[in-house]
Amino acid sequence: MATNPTSKKPAVDAAAEESVEALPETAPVRPARKAVPDPDVVGSPLPLNVEPVTVTLVHHHTVDGTDYPPGAKLLVSPEYAQRLRSQGYATQV
Repeated sequence: MATNPTSKKPAVDAAAEESVEALPETAPVRPARKAVPDPDVVGSPLPLNVEPVTVTLVHHHTVDGTDYPPGAKLLVSPEYAQRLRSQGYATQV
């Protein structure tokens, strides 16, 4: 049995080639990040009759689409403060 070592390329329609080239390349749209707002309680909701706790971040952290740089001070619920500290995002006080 004889084999043909050359490969035959399929014919390309010129109109189809132009339509592919005419499509612009678009990057996926990312939601815009918000600037750091004035001090407000962020994170999980604050329970009734509980005072917020101030934590200082040691790493970049994003909450609800807002970036907070290291050193930012946030008002959070005591439960959320404990989670941030245990995960290494906030300083241990």
